[in-house]
Amino acid sequence: MAAARVLVVGDVMLDRYWFGAVERISPEAPVPVVRVTREEERSGGAANVAFNVITLGAQASLLSVVGVDEASHKLEALVAETGIAPYFGRDAQLKTTVKLRVIGRQQQLLRMDFENTPKSEVLASQTTTFLELLPSHQAVLFSDYGKGGLAHVSDMIAGALKAGKPILIDPKGADYSRYQHATVITPNRAELEQVVGVWQDEPELQTKVDNLRQQLGLAALLLTRSEEGMSLFDAQGRLDVKAQAREVFDVTGAGDTVIATLATLVAAGYSLRQALPLANQAAGIVVGKFGTATVSYEELFT
Repeated sequence: MAAARVLVVGDVMLDRYWFGAVERISPEAPVPVVRVTREEERSGGAANVAFNVITLGAQASLLSVVGVDEASHKLEALVAETGIAPYFGRDAQLKTTVKLRVIGRQQQLLRMDFENTPKSEVLASQTTTFLELLPSHQAVLFSDYGKGGLAHVSDMIAGALKAGKPILIDPKGADYSRYQHATVITPNRAELEQVVGVWQDEPELQTKVDNLRQQLGLAALLLTRSEEGMSLFDAQGRLDVKAQAREVFDVTGAGDTVIATLATLVAAGYSLRQALPLANQAAGIVVGKFGTATVSYEELFT
């Protein structure tokens, strides 16, 4: 595991949390007044995915585009502290994505998002960096949050295919054509429904996934199904794993943990079918934690 290197590419963000006490309703509007007593910042998006790779004991490089602002410098510092190798392209017109969550009485009361889309010339330069980093990594993970950072993902996939690297993608949006020829994509139920439509039963799901895999030339598709567990569809057929029975505290970032665990294990030599039960176990651990969290090697293997 320690020798496994994963190249994570995608949209990064800074997760900010404001914690406070709620003791009254505002006289200005029927909303709670939160007296902020503590602030916390965590790396989010693709940065959280890369952090998950690191906590499992592997190595991660992180390729992304950020702004030239306070949030980008804070994010870069957080990333560097974790041992991730950052490769950040900077766009002066870009506002680094920040998700601010206000927490009171142990529950999220409000989330505010600050974001815009990066310029294409900065993104184009990332493809060159990607091709330079590719040879020293055993797996490539694309973490798409729909923020515009993966506009050139098709070019990067072509480069990874040429280099013979496994390609894992956490997809976004209704058009999966740009993910053609990936090793595996990992949509959740709502994301897959956006692309193939609603299914009435499991045989219909199987047909829809088989058709999608054939259209896109995918080796596999992993459907994450919350309390129903996960289903892997590949050339061998279908493999289902049940969700780990435990108290769910917060599902934020669970998808990050699943794909990071898969990519780490694939980089270490596991097949997708061998890695799936461990990725499922990791998801069961991380939903018992608050916010964007990670799973350690010890938690997963001991």
